[in-house]
Amino acid sequence: MNTENIKLKEQADKVFIGTYARYPATMVEGDGCWLTDSDGRKYLDFLTGIAVCSLGHCHPEVTKAIQHQANKLVHVSNLYYTEPMTRLAEILVANSFAEKVFMANSGAEANEAAIKLARIHAAEGRFEIISLQGSFHGRTMATLAATGQPKFHKGFEPIPQGFLHAPFGDLPALEKMITDRTCAIICEPLQGEGGVRVLQREYLQGIRNLCDKHDLLLIFDEIQTGLGRTGTLFAYEQSEVTPDIMTLAKALANGLPIGAMLTTSKIAKSFVPGTHGSTFGGNPVASAAAVATLNVMLKECFLDDVKTQGKYFSAELQKLADQHPALLSGVRGVGLILGAVLTQAGITVGPDIVKRMFEKGFLMNFAGNLVLRFVPPLIVTKGEIDALIIGLSEVLAEYSAQSG
Repeated sequence: MNTENIKLKEQADKVFIGTYARYPATMVEGDGCWLTDSDGRKYLDFLTGIAVCSLGHCHPEVTKAIQHQANKLVHVSNLYYTEPMTRLAEILVANSFAEKVFMANSGAEANEAAIKLARIHAAEGRFEIISLQGSFHGRTMATLAATGQPKFHKGFEPIPQGFLHAPFGDLPALEKMITDRTCAIICEPLQGEGGVRVLQREYLQGIRNLCDKHDLLLIFDEIQTGLGRTGTLFAYEQSEVTPDIMTLAKALANGLPIGAMLTTSKIAKSFVPGTHGSTFGGNPVASAAAVATLNVMLKECFLDDVKTQGKYFSAELQKLADQHPALLSGVRGVGLILGAVLTQAGITVGPDIVKRMFEKGFLMNFAGNLVLRFVPPLIVTKGEIDALIIGLSEVLAEYSAQSG
């Protein structure tokens, strides 16, 4: 780190609350799959702001849309109509099961809206929502309560009541938790923060059947899996299971803060003026960026390319697992959300592997205390995947030698 960067770090540490363990780099530029720090060092980004910049950094079409809209109108209350938000909602409806959309600022806010809608739509006395162990739904108090990972609850007790966490993959156990107080089940088609755990089609179909049997709403949290990440615009399309409510955020505007909750007209009627709202939800600039983002993703062959690159990347990661069985036990995931599963020995050095990769100029992370997680831009090339594989191979060789 140069003197200027060290000074900035010291200044930042003085004024920011310590909710993040930041790496010693000040990022100043981004282009495609690459970031550049204040020292001029480049990083190949396989984390993309945690699955946010799916079109890469500073995509020209998104940048153009942002600039154009910022010159016209930046903000106006949701008491009025705006063209960008309307166009965005139309695209989401046209390409999903949904008929109605509520705009928010983030994934947590989208999930808050889904929780509120599920409760107000239910019959009197039905308010409990069941999620899955290992899930992650946000850091607001309600979404924290819905999150099925006790480590996130620690220190915030008592958490809001009305949320239960079912054992992952166990349909009989899930059904036993359903009572006359239950109004909905919420799950991610693939648990990203939980360690890139895929919910198989049969399991999701079983959850759908339980919802139908007990008159519950099914909420799909597609904040990380939606918007092309799995090779289809929404992950639910691959499971052939349709939810009643779906939440989106992260990649929706390729870096600008925005979230959305989608549902049917029948369910949406339970929200009327005054029941919910958002000051900045559907902001014109963020919505314009989201329209541009979706227009790129919906171009012919874009999603097919995601599937192709995902299969190639998964196969290359599996080769590394075969070469380093003491550290890696396999690969899981769909499309371009992949996890290299660590062995027990690998888990102990997982954070160190991520740190060494950072030092070599590659960005990734350690998820669910179990996997090395990769969520590169959906525009990633074979050559960039190869570069990551070479770097990771070198780092794994270092730790394999140490363990041997």
